[in-house]
Amino acid sequence: MHSAVVGDDSGHRVVFLHGLFGRGKNFTTIASGLRPELQSLLVDLPNHGQSGWTESFDYAEMADLVAAHLRAGFAAEGPVDVVGHSMGGKVAMILALRHPDLVRRLVVVDIAPVARTSSGTDFRHLLGALAALDLGSLEKRTDAAEALRGPIPNGTVRGFLLQNLKREGDGFRWEPNLGLLRSELDTIMDFPDQGDRTFPGPVLWIDGERSDYVTDADESAMRRLFPRTRRTTVRGAGHWVHAEAPDVVVAALRAFLLAGG
Repeated sequence: MHSAVVGDDSGHRVVFLHGLFGRGKNFTTIASGLRPELQSLLVDLPNHGQSGWTESFDYAEMADLVAAHLRAGFAAEGPVDVVGHSMGGKVAMILALRHPDLVRRLVVVDIAPVARTSSGTDFRHLLGALAALDLGSLEKRTDAAEALRGPIPNGTVRGFLLQNLKREGDGFRWEPNLGLLRSELDTIMDFPDQGDRTFPGPVLWIDGERSDYVTDADESAMRRLFPRTRRTTVRGAGHWVHAEAPDVVVAALRAFLLAGG
């Protein structure tokens, strides 16, 4: 599993877990904004970025892989704070539930511990558009951007996705495991039953005002698993809250992660 450290060792450590199509460096701006008080670990989750691929998609397996990675290094000296967005938020929640000794404080960004299969329609379209791109015909990155302009008209989303296109020799390849992510999308949009597990630590739940990934009806599920939950909504933000309102997210993280008690 690939990860990168941002900031000097301050004794206060926080781990960032990205969402679908993302990578650890998506949180570079947020991690930089938390310096010098916090040192951050930006993780590439399995099947994304520079991390290895798996044969199937399983949230418990991903959480256990992250736990092993943390125990071997960043969290070897004690529990750390964990921040997860979207798919990474689900991994973060399950990490806290399965390995509570590793997590001091948890932050979940714009995702809930419930199945949200209806949201998979957009992601299925995006995955299909990427898979349909003829990599062999590309001579330069701008060719890919132009080819995706029709199926993905939003320039910000298109640019976000194209960060996953890497030059290899004279051609290009996708870094994420697109085949697995397409075939397992229903699993990605689901949330596995956690039985009677609960996490006793403090939890901050950040959602975007313009996003439908978190609803008021989801609060009961969140509080059942995470009794010490507090919720904050970022005005004007959509699903990618940390990219759309980085200053607000940095302020919220600073207030929560550096709080006493």
